[in-house]
Amino acid sequence: MISTLRNAWRIPDIRKKIIFTLLMLLVIRLGANIPVPYMDKNIIKQIFEAGEGGLLQFLDLMAGGTLSDFSIFALNIYPYITSSIIIQLLTIAIPRLEELAKEGEEGRKKINRYTRYGTVVLALIQAWGTTFGIFSNALVADSFIQKAIVIISLIAGTSFLMWIGDKITERGVGNGISLIIFIGIVSGLPSTIINYIAWARLGLVSWIKLVLLAIVAVLIVLVVVALQEGERKIPVQYAKRVVGRKMYGGQSTHIPLKVSMAGVIPVIFASSLLSFPQTIALFFTGKTPEWILKYLTVQGSVGVWVYSILNVILIVFFTYFYTAIQFNTVEYAKNLQQYGGFIPGIRPGKPTSDYLNKVLTRITFVGGISLALLASLPIILSYIFKLNINFGGTAIIIVVGVALETVKQIESQLLMRNYKGFLK
Repeated sequence: MISTLRNAWRIPDIRKKIIFTLLMLLVIRLGANIPVPYMDKNIIKQIFEAGEGGLLQFLDLMAGGTLSDFSIFALNIYPYITSSIIIQLLTIAIPRLEELAKEGEEGRKKINRYTRYGTVVLALIQAWGTTFGIFSNALVADSFIQKAIVIISLIAGTSFLMWIGDKITERGVGNGISLIIFIGIVSGLPSTIINYIAWARLGLVSWIKLVLLAIVAVLIVLVVVALQEGERKIPVQYAKRVVGRKMYGGQSTHIPLKVSMAGVIPVIFASSLLSFPQTIALFFTGKTPEWILKYLTVQGSVGVWVYSILNVILIVFFTYFYTAIQFNTVEYAKNLQQYGGFIPGIRPGKPTSDYLNKVLTRITFVGGISLALLASLPIILSYIFKLNINFGGTAIIIVVGVALETVKQIESQLLMRNYKGFLK
């Protein structure tokens, strides 16, 4: 990874992209310190200390502390993520959206436009619920204009983050939306570690528990790296064909099917959906009902198991869902047959499609289950050892996954540039 970054820094074009990405991330951290007016920060601090089932602490961790500070980025990028989930699920249900998804670049632009519209609508709903629901006691605005300024500030912050994410994807390195979540989690990591050490020194937490959790975190990192790098290579042989006086084909290659083709997206989507019931309750009542705390949160005696099971199911579901979107076995088999390629021992056409689908289903199951268990393991361990931790498996998987994906993209840009230089 270090050598890749060093080589990329030596190339002016890629260096500009890296600098642009770093500057955009710096803008995000600066904006995270711009407070929303007409909100009492002391009351917000008291609400966080009350706990509310740990959801606020988790959302604040994922947002990089912007929610506890109630900055203009308090909603973070999560309205956009929720909008993406809704639009992509509707793509399966609504034929018109499915047609747009198949139209190539123009269709994707229209779907992205619908996603942005949905983001603004969801940001409005979340801003309203956060201001007049969760933190209604902290609101010191009297007039309609003052209240509108609070709502508009939150919507503008999310819209600005969405714009920055698109610009990073377009002109920088890595996926902009994933990097925004990444920088939010990483920014809170040092203070989290310091707090754990302080608790251990005061005797509130035993050192054995901290060491055990550290070992689990390291194991999660190792397994996530193995999942991201793991792939099944399907051999492909191209038949020889004569065109004019020249002979084409005859070479052997392979299809790399990654074990975790969907990356960290299933984990992000699952955590967003699981926090939805408690978030809605906080929006409308300002507190979490007892039945939600007991049955749908990790703090409940029953909820920790219900939450973990639902977490596993959702991660596996979104893993299959995103893999199916990214790799269409029918289209791939058709393209393979069109160019004279075949898998040894498998007939071209539908048998090839069925074979690819069978292999993809098996390795996707392994990848999905592995991600789900990694995300749920720290939750179960923290419940068993009675240790309240927010930086769990979900956060570790996102951080490691985004870092690996970003480095992979830099490597692909380096490789592409080397090929261009060779062709010149």
